[in-house]
Amino acid sequence: MVWSAYTTPRARGGKPLAKAGTGSIVRGMTDPVLSFTDRGIYCAAGDFYIDPWRPVDRALITHGHADHARPGHRRYLCTDACAPVMRHRLGEISVETVRFGEQRRIGDALVSFHPAGHLPGSAQIRVEVGGEVWVASGDYKVVPDGISEPFEPVKCHSFITECTFGLPVFKWDDQSVVAKELNDWWASTAADGKTAILGAYSLGKAQRLLSMLDPDIGPILTHGAVENTNAVLREQGYALPDTIYVTPDLNPKDFPGALVIAPPSALGSQWSRRFGAASTAFASGWMRLRGVRRRRAADRGFVISDHADWAGLMQAIEATGAESVYATHGYTDIFARWLNTQGYNAQVVPTEFGGEDDEAEEAA
Repeated sequence: MVWSAYTTPRARGGKPLAKAGTGSIVRGMTDPVLSFTDRGIYCAAGDFYIDPWRPVDRALITHGHADHARPGHRRYLCTDACAPVMRHRLGEISVETVRFGEQRRIGDALVSFHPAGHLPGSAQIRVEVGGEVWVASGDYKVVPDGISEPFEPVKCHSFITECTFGLPVFKWDDQSVVAKELNDWWASTAADGKTAILGAYSLGKAQRLLSMLDPDIGPILTHGAVENTNAVLREQGYALPDTIYVTPDLNPKDFPGALVIAPPSALGSQWSRRFGAASTAFASGWMRLRGVRRRRAADRGFVISDHADWAGLMQAIEATGAESVYATHGYTDIFARWLNTQGYNAQVVPTEFGGEDDEAEEAA
C-alpha cells in the first residue's frame, strides 16, 4: 500500500502554485519525490527507504534510536557519526557512511545528510529529484546541547517533520536553567546522605545530562546500558565527564553522595534498591505535564527534551521555506490543522515512529 500524501500545494498565504510541467517546483500528484508506504518513507527515483520499519533492501537512517534504526535491512546508509552506535545496537550490519553535507547520487536521486541536533550523529535527509527537494527530518531540536552537531536548516519544497511536542504548552527552559536545577537537587540529596538516581534513556538523553552535571558534587555512576553507549561515543571523540560503571560487585557505600544515571525502567527496581536511601528523578519533556510526573512516581521531574518544543518546530519549519509539510508522529492532527491556518499545505501521514521516551528504545 502506498499513500502519496499529495494534494495541490499552496504557497504561503494560500495562493495556488503553478501546475507541474510549467516550471513549477511541483512534480505532480503521481510522482512525489517521497511517498509514504506500509514499509516506510520511500523514494522511487533512488529505490530506497528512509527509516523504514519493515525489512527493505536499502535503508537510509536518520539516527540510531530503535524506532528509526531497525534490524533486518540488507543495506544501511547513515552518517559516519551515527554508524558506531548503530553497530553497537544492531550488531553486524552492512552499513555505508557519509559525512554531513556530502552529496551521494542514488539512482536518479541526489541525497545528503544534515545535522538534526537530536543526538550525536543524528541527521535530516535531503532528497532532490529533478530540481524538487524534500527533507525528512527524523527527530530534531533546534537549540544546541553542547554534544550533538547543531541543527542545520535545509531549504526544501516539502518537509517531513515530527511533532512529538506539537502543542503550545510545551516550551523548554534554557539548558543552563535545567542544569542548575539538576545540580541543586543532586547537591541537596547528597547533603541528606542519599544517593541521587536519575532516569534517562541510554542514547542521547543520558549523555546530554552527563554534560550538564557538576562532577565536583560527587562521583557519577552509570547503569551498564548507559555506560556501554558512553564508551561508543567516547571512542568517537565526544567529550563526556568521567563515570563509574555499576558492576554487580560495586559497593554503593564506597561512593557517598553519588549520582546514578540509569534507564527509566531501573527506577524502583531491585537494581536501584541496592543504593539504599535515595531520591529519584526523571528527565523528559513530558515532565511539563503534571499528570505524567505523578505517574512516573519519581521524587523530581526535570523538563528537558531532545525534541523541539512548539516554538522550535515553528522555527524549523519556517526556516525550510517549504510549502508542504507532512506531520509524522506526535500531536499530528492538531499540529497539521494549525499549520494549515498559517498558509501551509499540511497533512498527517502514517508512520510507526515513536516519540520521546519510546519504550522500544529502552528495550533495545
